[in-house]
Amino acid sequence: MAARLCPRLCAFASSSRPLLVAQPRAFSLSRMGSVVPLAAARPRRGFGSSLSASPPAEEEDFATAADLLFEPPLKVVKYPDPILRARNKRINTFDDNLRRLADEMFDVMYKTDGIGLSAPQVGVNVQLMVFNPAGVKGEGEEIVLVNPVVYKLSKRLLVYEEGCLSFPGIYANVLRPDTVKIDAQDVTGAKIKVKLSGLSARVFQHEFDHLQVNA
Repeated sequence: MAARLCPRLCAFASSSRPLLVAQPRAFSLSRMGSVVPLAAARPRRGFGSSLSASPPAEEEDFATAADLLFEPPLKVVKYPDPILRARNKRINTFDDNLRRLADEMFDVMYKTDGIGLSAPQVGVNVQLMVFNPAGVKGEGEEIVLVNPVVYKLSKRLLVYEEGCLSFPGIYANVLRPDTVKIDAQDVTGAKIKVKLSGLSARVFQHEFDHLQVNA
């Protein structure tokens, strides 16, 4: 996820307060910022919010050792590279290679003034994301989530402007839940439950869209 105007402190550029929406599925945001019924809203290429529970993984859905191979230094994959639309496999091998991949993803994220990055954005089609809402190495909290699954969303929705490292120079208003609860694994394979709110929740949902091929 890209930052704008205040690249190392925030993800969104907005001079006004965020728009609050009470009903989770009643509205979408038009290009100019007005609220319109979802049925009338046209899909916007590049950004969106579509969170749902993942189906049980089949054996062929798991990444092989070859799927996790990468060659540093990593580079951000840009639209319309087909890698961004490919299926992202679940991870069941937790080793030094996976930890190196997560570390390399943080490095390229910081170098490009991002605050979040998913594995397909660096050419590796697996269920892995990294983010740090502070956007500065050594500040804030670095979060690594493997095989994330959303199990609860808040009814409180907010609209903010978002950017994406894979769609440079493009920004759009996106409606998302303010709080999200997640089942995932950490980089060691340990199962974890995570509750995120505010900016952290928004960054997670943006990267989750990439993993679900909704970005």
